Amino acid sequence: MSPVKEKYYRSLFTLSAVYDVLLGVTFMFFAERAFAALGISDKLPAIRGYLTLLGAFVLVIGIAYFLIARGDLKRNVDLILVGVLYKLAYAGTAFYYWYQGHLPHVAFGALFGVADAVFFVLMAECYMLLKREIKG
Repeated sequence: MSPVKEKYYRSLFTLSAVYDVLLGVTFMFFAERAFAALGISDKLPAIRGYLTLLGAFVLVIGIAYFLIARGDLKRNVDLILVGVLYKLAYAGTAFYYWYQGHLPHVAFGALFGVADAVFFVLMAECYMLLKREIKG
């Protein structure tokens, strides 16, 4: 991989890390404020533990993206695949429920779903490039 490409992918994983860490912290500790800002306070689940747990999962994957960005990309190729699948899972779920009309606010599907779809495509490209290089 060229140094320019490597720097690009490291920046991609760093950006994704910041994005996911911020979302994770927001939904772990400030879910009520986030829902209020989106104008959907009435959609908060009765048991807030769901949001705390989901926020924790997002925070952990954000930390994983930081580890990818600072480490050896080829050695982290399996962790990159997990990150790619995470982005696919979120984007796919968001788009499915957006299409079904079950998202409480367009921002969940439009903003977060599209952002994760873009991250998915770019991370998948990185994964495929690394796999080709590893195979030689």
